[in-house]
Amino acid sequence: MWFSENWKDYELLDTSDGERLERWGNYILIRPDPQIIWKGVATHPAWKHADAIYRRSNSGGGGWVKNKLPESWKINYGDLSFILRPMGFKHTGLFPEQAANWDWFSDLIQRANRPIKVLNLFAYTGGATVAAAKAGAAVVHVDASKGIVAQAKENAALSGLSAAPIRYIVDDCKKFAEREIRRGNTYDGIIMDPPSYGRGPNGEVWKLEDSIDELLTLTSRLLSNRPLFFLINSYTTGLSPLTMHYLLSMKLQKRFGGNVESGELGLRVTSTGGFLPCGASTRWYFNET
Repeated sequence: MWFSENWKDYELLDTSDGERLERWGNYILIRPDPQIIWKGVATHPAWKHADAIYRRSNSGGGGWVKNKLPESWKINYGDLSFILRPMGFKHTGLFPEQAANWDWFSDLIQRANRPIKVLNLFAYTGGATVAAAKAGAAVVHVDASKGIVAQAKENAALSGLSAAPIRYIVDDCKKFAEREIRRGNTYDGIIMDPPSYGRGPNGEVWKLEDSIDELLTLTSRLLSNRPLFFLINSYTTGLSPLTMHYLLSMKLQKRFGGNVESGELGLRVTSTGGFLPCGASTRWYFNET
């Protein structure tokens, strides 16, 4: 399991009965999590003092049943800064477990001792973009949501990266990749965090488990002649770390050599010292030093 011990502004305080008790900066949130199947083990006193609670609806969806949060606030991870905003679907605009990946590829970029160009697809609010740019990479950030890309720009500015070589693209990630191939553009590092499920502009259904092979084949064509890393995250239950490991071994290791590793991402639970699983990542990389 991969996890970061470097968070100071985020803490997973406790877990019980399908819910997380979290501290985001100075605010306490309770949010649902389907991985939390254990019941009746809540012990942390902050359960009684949450600033915001998100609850699922029996008819689908859900909402904030209690919300004393500001419209937005800032938290830090080392020298990275992020704006948080409570969203309609329980999210805050950041996935703290991804810090383990930020640390990993930042180290690769810094030790490469050469210019590194990174493509971040399904880039959301730019946690990975900010981390890669802070490490010294030039980054192309692609997401289909204009509002989310605007928040990514805010995060970069907060982290002192307003003038960094970051290019922001509002576009369908697959279509953008296809155009980049036609243009002959390549990247030394690729980061992907594709959704498990979605609908296209014409109502077509997109499922990651049905599309992942095609997506990896497509994006692997964007790797440079001297690639450094390829990272893909999955929150899809049917795509285990070993499944993704096998795919990257066939698509990348067979072609380029290098290393493939896969594992679960996790967050340490303060009240128990255990770890909550939070999705999976698979990493292909060259260790250049």
